[in-house]
Amino acid sequence: MRGAKRPKIKRLSELSAVIVGGTSGIGLATAGALIRAGVPRLRLVGRNPERAAAAVDHLRRFESEAEIAALLADCGDPKAAKDMAETALAGMGGIDLLVCSPGGNNLPELLFRQPIAQLNRTLMEDMAPTLNACRAVLPAMMEGGGGCIVNLASDAAKVATPGESVIGAVMAGIVQFTRGLAIEGKRNGIRANAITPSLVEGTALTDRLMAEGTFSKKLFEKARPLADLGPTTAEDLAELIVFLAGPGAAKITGQAISVNGGISAA
Repeated sequence: MRGAKRPKIKRLSELSAVIVGGTSGIGLATAGALIRAGVPRLRLVGRNPERAAAAVDHLRRFESEAEIAALLADCGDPKAAKDMAETALAGMGGIDLLVCSPGGNNLPELLFRQPIAQLNRTLMEDMAPTLNACRAVLPAMMEGGGGCIVNLASDAAKVATPGESVIGAVMAGIVQFTRGLAIEGKRNGIRANAITPSLVEGTALTDRLMAEGTFSKKLFEKARPLADLGPTTAEDLAELIVFLAGPGAAKITGQAISVNGGISAA
């Protein structure tokens, strides 16, 4: 709107952050990067109490006075996501940043080999946590005058790959959802972007892809050598998320950004 007042983008040192999937992998690496960048309040959302406790203990070893706590919730359940957001809001006084990195449990496989029941599970397990968490934090962000959402998807959203027809559909859904959210949220000062990695070395999912899935192992063994810029790590993604959360990304919204070391130009 011409003449509309632009929302103030908070400094990293002012943010209250929620990380869905923050107790391991990309989410935990992101929490560490945010703490190093000066974010003072974080809530890590996970489902496993032991892993959540270990994650909080790990982050408290940083030289930081950040307020860190874990919230146990399965954001695949809309009510659990809503309760999580309300608890985070009550504890931090606001929610300025939401990072959704719930991870996936489904390995690539050719469509004709997948049972129908598995297709439906993939759709719900891989997409619902992100949609529910975003919907749950929107009232707090709108009330607070703005915010930033970063959703993790996959390059399968952009590049058609054998064995990833269903996973790719889900990831494309997350990307398009994020774009729509960006257009809806901009009038309230809410930015939303997606990050789409390919292989992320050192994560539980990649380890499973290479160890458990015969088809996926062959698929990604072919992809790995194409990452001539170096393999992507959770820390690479975390640094991008820190940038997107800060003032330097004030004009960036509705984007799906690939980080894949050169495997493709998605």
